[in-house]
Amino acid sequence: MRVLVKEKIAEAGIDVLRQDFEVDFLPEMSREEMLKEIGGYDGLIVRSGTDVNAEVIQAATNMRVIGRAGVGVDNIDVEAASKRGIMVINAPQSNIISAAEQTMALLMALCRDLPDAVNSLRDKKWDRKRFEGVELYHKVMGIIGLGRIGSLVAQRCAAFGMHVVAYDPYISDERAKKQGVELLSNLDDVLNRADFISVHLPKTNETYHLLSDEEFARMKDGVRLLNVARGGVIDEEALARALDSGKVAGAALDVFENEPAVDNPLIGHSGVIATPHLGASTQEAQDRAGVMIAEQVRAALNGEFVANVVNLPVPAEVDEDVKAFMPLAEKLGLLLTHLVEGHVDEIEVEYLGGLASYETGVLTVAVLKGFFEKIVSEPVNYINASIFAKERGLTVRETKSESTRDYVNLIMTRGKRDGDQVAVGGTLVGLTNSERFVHVYEYDIDLGPSQYMAFFRYADIPGMIGKIGTILGDNDINIAHMQVGRRKIGGEAVMGLNVDTPIPEAVMDAIRRTPKVKDSKFITLW
Repeated sequence: MRVLVKEKIAEAGIDVLRQDFEVDFLPEMSREEMLKEIGGYDGLIVRSGTDVNAEVIQAATNMRVIGRAGVGVDNIDVEAASKRGIMVINAPQSNIISAAEQTMALLMALCRDLPDAVNSLRDKKWDRKRFEGVELYHKVMGIIGLGRIGSLVAQRCAAFGMHVVAYDPYISDERAKKQGVELLSNLDDVLNRADFISVHLPKTNETYHLLSDEEFARMKDGVRLLNVARGGVIDEEALARALDSGKVAGAALDVFENEPAVDNPLIGHSGVIATPHLGASTQEAQDRAGVMIAEQVRAALNGEFVANVVNLPVPAEVDEDVKAFMPLAEKLGLLLTHLVEGHVDEIEVEYLGGLASYETGVLTVAVLKGFFEKIVSEPVNYINASIFAKERGLTVRETKSESTRDYVNLIMTRGKRDGDQVAVGGTLVGLTNSERFVHVYEYDIDLGPSQYMAFFRYADIPGMIGKIGTILGDNDINIAHMQVGRRKIGGEAVMGLNVDTPIPEAVMDAIRRTPKVKDSKFITLW
């Protein structure tokens, strides 16, 4: 078998491949040459500089695996690869140490104003008074997002004698305590207490501009801010205002909302230390990515276990009736993530009806994949989803019953914590296996999944549907479908909506302020 290495990776990685395969290292190969020759290769390894689009994949008639030496796969058409049965793999853990160390490097530079001090001395100035810094010792570091990189940063900050607090609604208290971290119950508590704040979150619809004017106002005066995670989590215009007012004493940024960020006004701000997205830019991280991806490509071509598959194919032994439910199971996990309030101790997946007679483990993993999709910063697949659950101390339980009241097959998913639970349920209906959400919270509804959805709980009294609908209509939000569920007249009701466009937070706040509205959630499913 033959492997094309299209971009530079560690020589040790190429040596791994050469143990079993014929390897061509051709970084100078033109796109025209690649399209002509790619049909002769079984494996392909790239970094971010090669566009592996549908045209390339169509020409790769013998291709079995595409490896990305790094994390992001934006330059690979994963859908086209999946249709051709080509495995796409990456190396998501190759850069976590480098990203944590970049955070610490920026932290030290920020508290001692090192870049300006270096430039001043180069200008032949010996200005010791101007560059009086602050110590880390006994300061409070607030970490937002206690995943793998956030945890490494927490360990390193503790070594400097800092008290580390964190907010991550999906991490258990027990896990945080093992790391010596004080886990706080809400974001505001971190903002109020921290002298330094470091962001370690994926960029999602929920985390976009998570830190904006209101959040800066709740921070300590003179707070210092770091972001080596994802651009867009911090509202850059709001940050500029906070810097200008002195609320934020300084910010160290390695990522920006739009990159390259050479024209970003924050780059020239006197209170900002900026680097050009260097979190993974160490020799060790690059070498590690090359070796890791080479080992994975080798395993894939040899038919061995591969951990980091972005588009893991469904195993052939999975029954076709079960396969049909996998996309729905993922969506149920996504929906559960949005509806639960923070960390859960247990996820129970119950299979009712005909499904209960099948091996359903792959569906339970699909629920976990959906649940973690927008929580962790790494790509989630059918292998590492269970690992993420274990790392977070999450108990996963599967139950079955072949009897069901209303549907031939039903999947019920419950997130549980301290005796409370949130439940969502779904099924497939009709000859086309149309996906339906048929249970939300504790109420029966019948609503198809859509990109934009909203759910409202309110007192079941006359006029409530009209009040909510009027607020949406006044703000040009079009309702495509609506379903209402209730248990008894005059009790509590839940309304589920499919809407055509995102609902702004200000509109959701207006609905939340409506008397008798108990809970309101807008959801972007994909």
